[in-house]
Amino acid sequence: MKLLVAIDGSAGALAALRFAMDLAAAGLPCSFVLVNVQEPASLYEVMTAHDAERIDAVRSAAGADLLRPAEALLEAAGHGFESEVAGGAPENLIPELAENYGCDLILLGARGAGHPEAGGLGKVALAVLTTATVPVTIVRQLAQDDGNSDAGDDGGRPNEEGV
Repeated sequence: MKLLVAIDGSAGALAALRFAMDLAAAGLPCSFVLVNVQEPASLYEVMTAHDAERIDAVRSAAGADLLRPAEALLEAAGHGFESEVAGGAPENLIPELAENYGCDLILLGARGAGHPEAGGLGKVALAVLTTATVPVTIVRQLAQDDGNSDAGDDGGRPNEEGV
């Protein structure tokens, strides 16, 4: 099963990746596609930068930086993966990328990096849920996770001793 995991740098996105990795650990044969979608440049950015190539380079570097913790988790677990930084509206591109990569399932956090304190489903999660042509799994961040986790954090899950 090919799983697309949307990574935006939020703890919720890493929780979705950990859930996907748990599926693989439980015996589901999985391959992973990590995507980060960078919003298009604002008019202000275009007017002040005067260089579309520079804006694209900065956005690509920012997306690659946001993907790094997720890639580190997969590498540490010995999973292969593909990753891509794309530019556009995430609510449109995530389902499109899932189709382009031939993914069977999309996983994403319930709330992204925008407003995690708002509760409920975020705008991107809701849009992907309603427009994707493949199943979508929305993963809520664990209550014990304070949102400041990094690639080495277990997200509040018990360790081998159950603690």
